[in-house]
Amino acid sequence: MTATAEVAAPADEPIDAQRPSRWHGWALAAICVLAGALYVWAIGAGQVGNPYYAAAAKSMSTSFTNFLFGSFDPAGVVTVDKPPMALWPQAIAVAVFGFHGWAVLLPQVIEGVAAVFLLHRTVRLWADEKVALLAALILALTPITVAINRDNNPDTLLVLLLVAAAYAFTRSVQSAESRPRTKWLLWCAFFVGCGFLTKMLQAWIVVPGFALAYLVGSSAPVKRRILDLLAAGAVLVASSFWWVALHAWWPGSKPYIGGSKDGGAWDLIIGYNGLGRVFGGNGNRGGSGQQPEMMIYTPNGVQTGPGAMFGGQAGAARMFDASVGGQISWLLPLCLLVLVTVSVAGVLRRRRKLPGNPAERAGWFMWGSWLLVTAAVFSFAQGIFHPYYTTMLAPAVAAISAAGLMMFWRAKSFVRFLLPLGIAITAAWAFVVVSRDTSFHGWTRWAVLGIAAVAIVVLLAGLRRAGLVAAVVAMLLTPAVWSTASAAAATGGGVMPAAGPVQMGGAATSAARCPARTREGLLRTARNSQEGRASRGSA
Repeated sequence: MTATAEVAAPADEPIDAQRPSRWHGWALAAICVLAGALYVWAIGAGQVGNPYYAAAAKSMSTSFTNFLFGSFDPAGVVTVDKPPMALWPQAIAVAVFGFHGWAVLLPQVIEGVAAVFLLHRTVRLWADEKVALLAALILALTPITVAINRDNNPDTLLVLLLVAAAYAFTRSVQSAESRPRTKWLLWCAFFVGCGFLTKMLQAWIVVPGFALAYLVGSSAPVKRRILDLLAAGAVLVASSFWWVALHAWWPGSKPYIGGSKDGGAWDLIIGYNGLGRVFGGNGNRGGSGQQPEMMIYTPNGVQTGPGAMFGGQAGAARMFDASVGGQISWLLPLCLLVLVTVSVAGVLRRRRKLPGNPAERAGWFMWGSWLLVTAAVFSFAQGIFHPYYTTMLAPAVAAISAAGLMMFWRAKSFVRFLLPLGIAITAAWAFVVVSRDTSFHGWTRWAVLGIAAVAIVVLLAGLRRAGLVAAVVAMLLTPAVWSTASAAAATGGGVMPAAGPVQMGGAATSAARCPARTREGLLRTARNSQEGRASRGSA
C-alpha cells in the first residue's frame, strides 16, 4: 500500500467519545463461545487429525529429546518436516491425558479461540469496538479457519502468533513514549520468530510489511525508527534460529531432520520448506502441475507414490479457484475494494496536505501488506501448496473487511455508495462460489442475493443501521453455513483439512504423509535402526 485513510466515526458518536459498554463484553464472549463451539464440536470422534503430526505428538511425549526436536518415531530416528513448536502443546496434552483424538486437538481449539479474542483486542486498538467485534466474528466464521482449528496442522498456532505480533505492533505504533514503543516492537519480532519455529519462512512473509508500516506510522524520529527496526531484526533472528543452532550443536544423539538432504534444520529451511515452496524443486512440484513423490505410512509399512497436485495451478486466480475459493475468498473482493479506496483517499489527503493519524496509517499498511503480500506468495508459489495455508490470510481479511464496511457505512460523502457496491460484489462472488457445487447448501446463493438486495434497498432508503445488519448477514451467511456444516458433520480434519463440498483430505485418506526428501534419511537410518534405538534408549 502507498497511502492511508482513517476510519471515520459516525456523526452522532465521535470516536474520542466512545467508551466500552457492557454489551461489547457480552458480544465478544458470545463470539468466542461460537468459535469454540465450531472448533470443538465432536473433535477426536474416531480421528486424530493429521496422523503424521499425531504420531509425532505421541512420540514426543515419550522422551525429552523427542519432545525438543519433534521426533516422528519413539526411537528418535527422524523428525517431522516442520519445527516442533506447534507440536509442543499437543505433546504435553498427550502426556497429561493420554493419546486420544481430543487430547491432540484440544490445544488447537484453545489456540483458535485465543486468536479470535486477540484479533478483537488488536483491531479495537487500531479502529474501535464495533469494528473489532465484526472482525472477530468474521475470523471465527471463516471456513478454512474453522477446518484448520479442528485439525492438528501447525497453521493454527502460526495464525495465533502472527495475530499476537500484530497486537504488539499496534501497541508499539500507538505508544507516545520511546521505551514502550521499542519494547512492543521487540515483542512483535519475538512472536514472528516463534512463528518461524512453527512453520519456518512462511511466518516471515509479513516481516517486510511490518517494517514498512513502522517506518511510516511510528511517531519516533527517523533515526530512532531505524535503530528500533535493527534491534527488532536481531530479536527476530535470535527467536527464529535458536532451535536450529541447538539441533546443530546438540552434543548427544539427535534425530535426523525430516525433509532435509543432510539431516540438518538449515537445509530444510532453505530447501524443501523454504525456497522450494516458492520456486519449486527440492521435492516441491505442487504448483507446477507435476506430482511430487510422497511417502505414505500404511498398516503394511511405508510406501511411496505420486502425491496429489495441491491447491490448483499457480497464478493470479489461485485464491479464487475451485480448490481455494470456498475456503478464504468470500470477502477478498470487498477487501480489494477497501484497499483501493483507502489508497486513493490517502493520496488525496497527502496532496491536500491534510493532517493524518500515523497509527491509523500504520494499521492500514500492516493489514494491507499482510493480505496482499501473503496472497501473492501463495498465488504464485510453484512448490507444494495446500488450500489450508490460506488460513494465514484470515486475520487480515477480517480486519480489512470489518474496517472497510464501517468506513463505508460512516461516510458522509459519495463514499457511502461504496457500501452498496461492496455488498453487491460480495453477494455476486458468493453466488459464483456456491454455484460450483450446488449439492452443498446450494440454497444459500439465492438467500444471499435476496438479503443483499434488501440491504442495498434499505441503505439507499436511509435506514443505515438496518442496512448494515442486513449487509453483514448477506456477506457472512454462506461462510457461516459452510463452517457450521463442516463442524456439525465432524469434518474438516485429516491430512488436508477443508470446509465445504470437496474435502481435500481427511481421516479416511492415507494414514499420514511425508515428503519424499524424508525418505532419504529414513532409508539410511533404517539400516541401523536397532543401533539407533539402543543409542537413544536413555533419551
